Amino acid sequence: MNDHGTVLDPATIRFQRLLPADIETVWAFLTESDKRGQWLASGDMELRVGGGVTLRFLHNQLSSVDEPTPEPFRAYENGVTTQGVITLCEPPRALAYTWGGSPGQPSEVLFELKAQDKGTLLTLTHRKLADRAAMVDVASGWHAHLGVLSARLEGRQPGPFWSVLATLSQDYEASVPGA
Repeated sequence: MNDHGTVLDPATIRFQRLLPADIETVWAFLTESDKRGQWLASGDMELRVGGGVTLRFLHNQLSSVDEPTPEPFRAYENGVTTQGVITLCEPPRALAYTWGGSPGQPSEVLFELKAQDKGTLLTLTHRKLADRAAMVDVASGWHAHLGVLSARLEGRQPGPFWSVLATLSQDYEASVPGA
């Protein structure tokens, strides 16, 4: 399984990870603020269609290595909060919500979980991305965050975050179509 996201169309990217945990544990890491905060962002989530989602990103807390924030990411150094709305909630198999609280058409992230082997296959699809720049940003971000999730579920330290994100941003800038 390739760790890099697969561009499905100009507005959609998909990631898959075989995670070393049962489906209920992975669901908890998607939906419970304290667990989600260990790999993505903490915040309240009303687990029903139409329910609110608050994501408080504190990227510096995701790393097990102290490193400076690279220049392109300095705006996020002290955290950022976004809002969304749940569009699908089928515990513990599927969760989708709008991404970001900016005006205009928000994008949407879908998590699908399936028990597989001795773990859970996570399929993450992020769609309705506005343009190539959003695709590159979202792709590198999800790739980095999913690496942290995998490490947490494996019971190991996730390593650096910012430098990994910077490298992934360059990788996706070079590989996402339309460059």
